[in-house]
Amino acid sequence: MAAVPADADEKGGGCAARTSFVISSPGSSADPCHARDQSVPTWDDAPCPVLVLDSRGRIAGRNRAARRLTASSRDSDVPPSWLGEAHRSHVAGALDPTAATPAGLLGDRSFEARPSPTGDGHVAWWLFDRTDLVRAQETVRETRERADVTSGLFSTLLSSLNVPRCAEVAALMAADHLAEAAVLITPPAGHRYAVTHALRGRRVVQETRQIDPLTVPGLDEALRGFPPVPARWINPDAIPAWAIPDGFSGPVGSVLVTPLPGHGVPAGALILLRSDTEKGFSPEEEEFARLFASRAGTALSAARLYGEQTAITGTLMRELLPPPLSRVHGVDYAGRYRTAMDHERVGGDFYDVHPGPDGSAETFVALGDVAGKGLDAAVLTGKIRNTLHALLPLASDHLRVLRMLNGALLTSHHARFATLVLASVKRQDDGPVRLRLTGAGHLPPLVVRADGRVEEMPTQGTLVGALPEVTARTVETVLGPGDTCLLYTDGITEARGGPLGDELFGEERLRQALAGCGGMPGEAMVEHVQMLAAQWLEPGSRHDDMAVVAITAPRNGGPAGDRAPAGADG
Repeated sequence: MAAVPADADEKGGGCAARTSFVISSPGSSADPCHARDQSVPTWDDAPCPVLVLDSRGRIAGRNRAARRLTASSRDSDVPPSWLGEAHRSHVAGALDPTAATPAGLLGDRSFEARPSPTGDGHVAWWLFDRTDLVRAQETVRETRERADVTSGLFSTLLSSLNVPRCAEVAALMAADHLAEAAVLITPPAGHRYAVTHALRGRRVVQETRQIDPLTVPGLDEALRGFPPVPARWINPDAIPAWAIPDGFSGPVGSVLVTPLPGHGVPAGALILLRSDTEKGFSPEEEEFARLFASRAGTALSAARLYGEQTAITGTLMRELLPPPLSRVHGVDYAGRYRTAMDHERVGGDFYDVHPGPDGSAETFVALGDVAGKGLDAAVLTGKIRNTLHALLPLASDHLRVLRMLNGALLTSHHARFATLVLASVKRQDDGPVRLRLTGAGHLPPLVVRADGRVEEMPTQGTLVGALPEVTARTVETVLGPGDTCLLYTDGITEARGGPLGDELFGEERLRQALAGCGGMPGEAMVEHVQMLAAQWLEPGSRHDDMAVVAITAPRNGGPAGDRAPAGADG
């Protein structure tokens, strides 16, 4: 057997350097180095294991490190399958030098093998321990996978701002990636909790029920936002039936309870379940579960906040939106409203119809336009509408109403003004409809007679919210059967478009369009006016809010006690 130079290790060669030396066959001795001078370093002294395989692929020799490694199988001459395959390829000359180095397990350790031919046709396979490298690579791979999973989970969770849907997605993902089953509990509404059950490969089940958090170890603390307890502290046998999804296979073998942190307040808690056929939660898995729970809690908290804001917005929006109109005390009312921005629902234009207590009293109608657009204008619109509602007992005196409204606006923090037109409507004993109209800096109302004649009502006045004093002129008119009084805002007449895209729709074009609407129902008339203005607009161009109200004396008479419009004051 060829000896290895004594200074091989000192020169940095180590085990890898020894692969370049030719080693003679150890023959049939199980420990050929015992017959050599122990003062001379040999391959038996190599710190890394060496297995010598003969031409048949049998183990012909082991060095000391290999004997220690294979102590439990020293009597076997069969190498590990991966090493036997590599040896056969090497002997046949089919081992690709550019391919990956043969590697595999020997016991509970991972090795890569490098061949070194001996002088008698045997091959010495030098085994280099790469267990730590494999474990490090596995850790890096798992970390990357978890990072990718976490990123994907977070993106999916944030894709919905609906709380039940978000809870469903979170529980389903937890069952797929963290455990065999998951139960998500959100904070109670009263004495009932929303509970979401998810089982891997099954449909998610959501229910609202009364539960006792104290029946699940750690659940009460998790719902209050306290840190989770280790899974090994929780007795699986203590889990109540309500916390185990239907169809869960076998008894519970391992449980993890973790809080779902929210924005300042807990967003709920998550229970992860594994059956007794699966391994328990490792420290790394518990850490990953807590990371997932924090992301799920953030998503749930965002969804809940969005839901609360949406509910508040919806409540406020109902108060700002113009009411639907219909027949009141024998007079037909119709209205249409379009905001300046298509994605908005409210703006600076408004109209209201306030019926009198009975047919003998006047119905008060207001249509106005607040300077500006969007939410700021809508806020002032709401204030004006509320003020007019409070001034209803004075509605018979239009000028007084305008002066009191002007005073209220001047004392507010708003720096905006508004134009209005007020109308008091009363039908006389199933006969003609009498109108009193007062304008405050607003476009004059137009009366469309049943025969197609269009009359402009000469009411005028100063706008409100800008000057200390308000002046206004009230005019009266009578609507016969089929006649309509049209109130509108400047969003109609100032719609910019036409053939060249820079021409206003204008009052004259509006009167010409209305001349062909004689006898038309009020609902059809406001729809027609809105359509003409929309068609006149340059596609994609900006425009002002548009509001139109039609007051029509019906042709066929009708009872004076018809229903009030939905949302209007009775």
